[in-house]
Amino acid sequence: MAAMTTFRELHSATTGFVMPNAWDAGSAVLLAEAGFAAIATTSAGIAFSLAKGDHTLPDGAPSVSREQMFERIQQLTEASGVLVNGDLEDGYGASPERVAETITLAREAGLAGGNIEDYDGRTLYAESLSVERIAAARAAAGPDFVLTARTDGQLLKTPTSLADSIRRANLYREAGADCLYIPGVNDLDTIATLVKEISGPLNVVIGLGASTLTTHDLLAAGVTRISLGGSIARAALGFIRAAAQELQTTGTMTFATHQIPQAELNNLFAQHTSAGESA
Repeated sequence: MAAMTTFRELHSATTGFVMPNAWDAGSAVLLAEAGFAAIATTSAGIAFSLAKGDHTLPDGAPSVSREQMFERIQQLTEASGVLVNGDLEDGYGASPERVAETITLAREAGLAGGNIEDYDGRTLYAESLSVERIAAARAAAGPDFVLTARTDGQLLKTPTSLADSIRRANLYREAGADCLYIPGVNDLDTIATLVKEISGPLNVVIGLGASTLTTHDLLAAGVTRISLGGSIARAALGFIRAAAQELQTTGTMTFATHQIPQAELNNLFAQHTSAGESA
């Protein structure tokens, strides 16, 4: 049997790849079964499954602790049987030391790589501190862990220009990031500019806001990695809401026609459990 392609090799291939996001062990197994070489965690999906919020939270809203997040990440890596990239928020703290500690935990949890954001829940970190944070993450990551640096200026729709986001991405690349990530860009021309101007592999997320882009469009434009963030998790929650509304209004269960048979799920999860125990 051929050796599994490493996460670093996926990022250096010319073809690019799609990396959908799971939020628990079951969703991770289903995505792995579909044939993806790598999957990712979604902090949003994990937070929503715990009835908590993610990213830009209202004042006083509950958030997911690092301990809770890594408990779920461990379940994902053990269940999936494929390479897993972690959504590691801002490293769960402002200091470079805290970020390095989070990267160490990520490696211990079995992650093949992880994202570090330059956003603290309110504003972007200062550029100089952000660079220090990525350098600390790189030092903790070791040679095999694929470090992704994410800059959130475009997603937050702050006065930050696209040129500022590109400059930050390139500074993070110089500090040791393997992959760069600027969420909030949804048109192909601008994404083509990012591919051209950023000096490293680019991750693009689809499913945030209105966009008609396809994975084929993005791969053809030279994007290295495509993620979906919390899109699948939010769609699953949308399905639950629609099912509940159908039950409350018409009393019917047409939603049940989309379910996976129990025997099929039992067999699928038994296979993954056996594979995990023998690994």
